[in-house]
Amino acid sequence: MRETKRSGARPGKTVEPFIALMRRYVVDYTNSHDLAVCDEIMEPDYVLRMGPHEVAGRDEAYKPATRRQLEQFPGLGLTVHDVVTDGERLALLFSEHGASVRHDGAVAAWRGLGLYAWNGTRLTANRVEQDYLARRRQLADGVPDVVPPPAPAPWDTPAREPDTAVEKVARAWAEQGAPAVGEVVLDDGRDPSALVEADEVVVDDLFTAGDRAALHVTVRGAYRGGLPGLDEHVGALATLHAAALVTVADGHVVAGQVVRDRLGLAKALGGR
Repeated sequence: MRETKRSGARPGKTVEPFIALMRRYVVDYTNSHDLAVCDEIMEPDYVLRMGPHEVAGRDEAYKPATRRQLEQFPGLGLTVHDVVTDGERLALLFSEHGASVRHDGAVAAWRGLGLYAWNGTRLTANRVEQDYLARRRQLADGVPDVVPPPAPAPWDTPAREPDTAVEKVARAWAEQGAPAVGEVVLDDGRDPSALVEADEVVVDDLFTAGDRAALHVTVRGAYRGGLPGLDEHVGALATLHAAALVTVADGHVVAGQVVRDRLGLAKALGGR
């Protein structure tokens, strides 16, 4: 575990270095729309993975993709709901929200969850999922979802030690397809259906910090239904990508958030 160091903190208070970096990511870069900050907080070979897609290269791929997003949502904001870190890895649960110039100013707020890696100085990678199906729904019907409350003190989050028992429980839950058990919320919370049979589950990423676990899975199996306009594809072979941040207690996953690439699944099944 890397030692903490003071980073603009008041006397007697330490700030985790990874937390300090992510504060810059959220405040100075994302919410300020300042792409120049990317050069300071990301390595040139930074890689973003979302669903089946890989955006490799900070300057040649990542920044152009971000610029297009900001052009569509010129007032885009990011609200942090939860932060978990072991000092080496970090998970950020957030909402993005804004008005789309491509949809006559319609407003949307959608959930996202990223699992970040760094080298002790700058970010090297992020495996993230965002609920773009919820965004599409809101932009179409003109009724935005409510942005959930922000984390009260995200930048004061301490690093917590990994826990092998928590990892074992989280992995077993993930291998079931990351189902909605206990107080686990799927996507926008409107539909707890599994969407895809968990015939094959690959745990792409997993780390723990105390009683929390952050992970990403790829689920393959028969499409079970649940997406609008795609009933004729029930039983078709499908792939679903999902990120999750969960709490483990008494040997069980008891709460958390799962963000699935429902829009990617719908497109792969033939939806528009």
